[in-house]
Amino acid sequence: MSHSYNKIWIHAIWATKEREHFIRPQIEKRLYDFIYTQFIEMGCVVRIINGMPDHIHCLFLLNPKKSIAEVIKQIKGSSSHFMTEENLIQTKFSWQTGYAAFSVSESVLERVHQYIKNQKEHHRKKNFQDEYDRFLKLYGLLEK
Repeated sequence: MSHSYNKIWIHAIWATKEREHFIRPQIEKRLYDFIYTQFIEMGCVVRIINGMPDHIHCLFLLNPKKSIAEVIKQIKGSSSHFMTEENLIQTKFSWQTGYAAFSVSESVLERVHQYIKNQKEHHRKKNFQDEYDRFLKLYGLLEK
């Protein structure tokens, strides 16, 4: 084969440090717009970004020249710096160290998009830890 092709959609999730409710409604759009721009600058197409005051979900197309770890590290680092430098909250902002990232098949892309879009409705029924554990179990990373 003379050409290389890939199309890898990633659903990434990460939380604020100690799950503090830093992402208030009045700053949410600014943060998400900044993160969107960072993804684009890294050559990643973004389908949706949404979340809650203590965590974020991103659905993006991975740049074939970048690793997932590299992309997430850049996004988390630059957005932490942005939140602090812009004084969007009263204290120093940071994300937790870890993250989760799952590949998404084209056949379920719209369903994942809708899931992320409806985060606020979804979390009226399920807290972040339950949601996160469900993902880990679904992908075989945590015993059922």
